[in-house]
Amino acid sequence: MAKETIKVLIVDDSALVRQTLSQILSLDPMLEVMATAADPFIAAERIAEQEPDVITLDIEMPRMDGLTFLRKIMTQHPIPVVICSSLAEEGAQSTLKALEYGAVEIITKPRLGSRQFLEEARVTICEAVKAAAGARVHTGGTRTVEPKLTADAILSRPTSAMLETTEKVVVVGASTGGTEALRAFLEVLPANAPGIVIVQHMPEMFTRAFAQRLDGLCRIEVKEAERNDTVLRGRALIAPGNHHLLLKRSGARYFVDIRDGPLVSRHRPSVDVLFRSAARYAGANAVGIIMTGMGDDGAAGMLEMKQAGAATIAQDEATSVVFGMPHEAILRGAVDRILALPQIAASMLSLVGL
Repeated sequence: MAKETIKVLIVDDSALVRQTLSQILSLDPMLEVMATAADPFIAAERIAEQEPDVITLDIEMPRMDGLTFLRKIMTQHPIPVVICSSLAEEGAQSTLKALEYGAVEIITKPRLGSRQFLEEARVTICEAVKAAAGARVHTGGTRTVEPKLTADAILSRPTSAMLETTEKVVVVGASTGGTEALRAFLEVLPANAPGIVIVQHMPEMFTRAFAQRLDGLCRIEVKEAERNDTVLRGRALIAPGNHHLLLKRSGARYFVDIRDGPLVSRHRPSVDVLFRSAARYAGANAVGIIMTGMGDDGAAGMLEMKQAGAATIAQDEATSVVFGMPHEAILRGAVDRILALPQIAASMLSLVGL
């Protein structure tokens, strides 16, 4: 018996965006565009006719903005929503507000570009919609599998032995549902928390606004990572969208490197790239945390971290929006502790001696 497709409703006031998204999603045999709508009022009529599995939603639309429509959906009839936003920093705060209201993913509107750009956009958009279909929504043919590169595509060859250091560093990976999970984790940390490096799957431009939002909520400093930023106590560095983030070390100093390069485990930034660099440069001085998200990005890297002597933590199924990434890490034997989200911060602090 053939598996049912995921029915998608596209809501956007741009006819070109509706057409382009429809073409992209229709290339994936698991996805079916059931309807499109130019504004939320038409979308409501389409939903009344047939309930979609996932809605892609623009923020800025006539007659009713996307945030208002999203709040109505989440209070009246929750359906997984993927925000489809233009690549504009000034709109990033509104898009992040949508995640607070219950949207599960952000994608950037497809635009003309090179063949490689369009292929990467197709992979990213289709994966986001499939992740949303399997997400826990909170109120507030033959399938073609794209090739998955490993972190070897980004990491250089191992270097010679490092100088000894006892400084601890924490690396965190998250995807679908991760924005709110990271907020809950970082908000409770003390000002002297160990240095933290984070990969959250999120488009370019939004990571800076996300970091600024968290910086205003937390006792620690939170910033979008820049090349050569030092990993310090009381600071969390978040990978910039569309760039890989690596942990490096020079003597006793940890710092980060920003890299371009291909998608790894279908993502850029990739959790695997960060985790594998932590295994190489921090070893037993690292704590790895893998949070909610679809797919297996981070599972292989977390196993390398554990084999290098690092402590590893996975978010449990009950508190994950999507239990894909933590589950894959658990299945590979890469996880020491499986914890509910509210327990992760205290466990991490105990592991580093705080």
